[in-house]
Amino acid sequence: MKTYRLYQIDSFTRTPFSGNPAGVVLDADALTSEQMQAIARELKNSETAFVLSPTGPGHDVLIRFFTPTTEVPMCGHATIAAHYARAVELGIDDASVVQRTLAGDIPVEVKRVDGDLQITMTQASIDFGPVLERQTVEAVCAALRIQAADLDSRCPVRVASTGHSKVLVGIREETLLDRLAPDLDALAQLSEKLGCNGYYVFTLNHSDRRFSARGRMFAPAIGIPEDPVTGNANGPLAAYLVEHRLITHDGKTASLINEQGRALGRSGHVGVQVEIANERPVKVKVSGHAVVVYEASLRVHGRSVSNRPDATGNA
Repeated sequence: MKTYRLYQIDSFTRTPFSGNPAGVVLDADALTSEQMQAIARELKNSETAFVLSPTGPGHDVLIRFFTPTTEVPMCGHATIAAHYARAVELGIDDASVVQRTLAGDIPVEVKRVDGDLQITMTQASIDFGPVLERQTVEAVCAALRIQAADLDSRCPVRVASTGHSKVLVGIREETLLDRLAPDLDALAQLSEKLGCNGYYVFTLNHSDRRFSARGRMFAPAIGIPEDPVTGNANGPLAAYLVEHRLITHDGKTASLINEQGRALGRSGHVGVQVEIANERPVKVKVSGHAVVVYEASLRVHGRSVSNRPDATGNA
């Protein structure tokens, strides 16, 4: 039996029981993939991060991410949580590290801002899929239980990624966003056709002008009916808003704060910076605060043998 340090962290907030909860298991090298999956299933967070030592040069830490049902290549809020927990555990106030994930190597900065730790991650390269065809858009609308007339005509429905792709769906009304009740089975079935498991529904028309956008994210195909606050959705959304000229900027950088989670009673705020060249988005950074909800000792029975990805990210 081996004992591990376990943290429960709420990300993209400074207030406990808001934002997005993530489990973090530190010094997890001895755990097998099966044990990691079992722990994630037991904790029931949308994602749990497992922090491991580096596998070779070029990175400082290896992190794997598991939903209750499957491993995913990257998770924004669990990255915030993992580095917040690591900073608390190690007494870090200011550091720049490279995090290796199945989505590639991710630079992460830890800084103390206004008396609290802020974590900033540079997301993976920006990738836009083609605008979805009309029939596919109709299928997405049907699964979301909205009408085509509810879509914001400025916002073409398409897949975008900065490490973990999302279908971006812009709608006109904030009130509709709050009352969305999608057909989760239909969304899960549609995910296989689209090759994308997450649907980020957002609006630019909202009542709180502190925020550039408000959104909700559904990913039932990977065991997440709704994710409260999603770094891997707000990052590509910010790039998308620059790409489609839906946000003002100075030609070099666009800075946004997006809100998500209000419909679940777990509102959180995601800071996003988009670097711009020739009017196109070229790099995305996502930042947020976090708070420790609890820390505990996790005892794992049975044989623990490392089953870690190698330096190329292969398991």
